[in-house]
Amino acid sequence: MSEYEPAPARHAPSEPEILFESDELIIMNKPAGLLVHRSKLDAYEKRFALQWLRDHVGYHVYPLHRLDKGTSGALTFAKTSVAASKWSSLWHTEAVTKHYLALVRGWPHSEFTIDYALREPDSAPDSERKRAQSELTVLQRFLVPETIDRYPESRFALVELHPITGRRHQLRLHCKHISHPIIGDVRYGKGNYNRWLSNLLGTNQLLLHAQRIILKHHGDSPAITAPLDENWNRLLSYLAPYTQ
Repeated sequence: MSEYEPAPARHAPSEPEILFESDELIIMNKPAGLLVHRSKLDAYEKRFALQWLRDHVGYHVYPLHRLDKGTSGALTFAKTSVAASKWSSLWHTEAVTKHYLALVRGWPHSEFTIDYALREPDSAPDSERKRAQSELTVLQRFLVPETIDRYPESRFALVELHPITGRRHQLRLHCKHISHPIIGDVRYGKGNYNRWLSNLLGTNQLLLHAQRIILKHHGDSPAITAPLDENWNRLLSYLAPYTQ
């Protein structure tokens, strides 16, 4: 086992920040652990991205998509109902491209498309599956000299994920399907790897980050990038790239 000092636990998410604003849209960097809006699944929560942004700008805003509570990164809102109608119709077309970063268990193939139809989470086992496709590209492989599972060394990969379709929990389910679950995913991941992360950083943060949104039908087609948070940066500083 390598030697390290476990970091103190972080009990509250960092504050959101505005990344981009135009006449139609506002894009914020959502911290991990922050819900987009109120949900019966987390009735005890009192902080929400929608409420924070509304209070910050002083008027009602309209979320164009969702990020899971544990997912950090670029979250887009429309500033008017007209803009919301326009961009909602464009969101799952080639007009909007979304790229995510994830740290996964193991070493996937360098680049491929995951084509695996999904059921809605928590639906009946015989419910209809819907087409779901995600592109995966390996950015960096890591080899950690620690026994987390069955081997004396443990493999990780930093990957870029591009969802072609927009199913709920799609990226998390697709990574599970290919046996490379996202680290910190308490629902679809592996407990021993999640415990390793918690011991290392003092948190069990889901390591899935909405890093970049490209708006192809918006003026000069801006690409908005959401910086990684402190936990991500500390982890990537700890991991040693595998270069052989």
